[in-house]
Amino acid sequence: MSEEKSSAFLMKTAAACSVGVAVVLIAIKVFALIMTDSVALLSSLIDSSLDAGASFLNLWAVRQSLIPADRDHRFGHGKIEPLASLGQAAFIAGSAVLLIFQSIQYILHPRTITHVGIGIGVMVVSIVLTLLLVSFQRYVVKKTKSVAISADYAHYAGDVLMNLSVILSLFISSYFQFRYADPIFALLIAFYLIVSVVRVLKQSLSQLVDAELPVEEKQKIADIVLSSADVSGLHDLRTRSSGTNWFIQLHLELNPSFTLAKAHEVADNVEKKLKETFPNAEIIIHQDPAGLNENHPQWCYEKI
Repeated sequence: MSEEKSSAFLMKTAAACSVGVAVVLIAIKVFALIMTDSVALLSSLIDSSLDAGASFLNLWAVRQSLIPADRDHRFGHGKIEPLASLGQAAFIAGSAVLLIFQSIQYILHPRTITHVGIGIGVMVVSIVLTLLLVSFQRYVVKKTKSVAISADYAHYAGDVLMNLSVILSLFISSYFQFRYADPIFALLIAFYLIVSVVRVLKQSLSQLVDAELPVEEKQKIADIVLSSADVSGLHDLRTRSSGTNWFIQLHLELNPSFTLAKAHEVADNVEKKLKETFPNAEIIIHQDPAGLNENHPQWCYEKI
């Protein structure tokens, strides 16, 4: 299986697993909520319900983003991924606002938590399932650099902390008879969700506005290009990402005496080296004679 097909398979599998886990968590948390009447558990149920909606959206987005470039979308469909991540951010923000209002109501009218053992047992099962999912998602993100799976991973990783806080709130409410612990923990969870929204928004918008790749990645590109003995330097290095695909454009500075065939050969060799390190990148290289009196901006790299 090629690396491209392997990445596509991993992304689809991760998205499908996310949907499956979300559905299971909803079922067991509905049962636990009925038994305990805990607002902290309600917050976890709301989050899992929104996770399910976000995961279904994510599954659709991943499948769409992996459709090859066509006549109407020459750069592919990768931008669907960050758009789906914006949808996930909206889901998470909605759950946070709902939790804040529900928690305030429970602070004004505190309730007694019942069947704490069932609630804690359900949350332990939730933690185990979520840990298994985020471990797989982390592996997929490392292999594919998928923004959609990364956003999914972000809020499921947060769910582990959320579920632990629910267990703690149930324990404090039951054994210390502190009825405000439940809504207070729910409020803390809501604020944590808002932080997650900000993180997902930043990551998604950076792709949608064609932000440059990180400085360390650009330096890696420059190092690979300049490792060629026939390359004098490079300038006008431009980069961006779209889903799992990267786009790299640069101008090579070559010996002015090179023939067109030689210049083409050097550029092909440089592109091959870049492809080995960045297999999901589309690379465009322009050849310039070295020593031209051009006013190159700060993204100019010269051999030392």
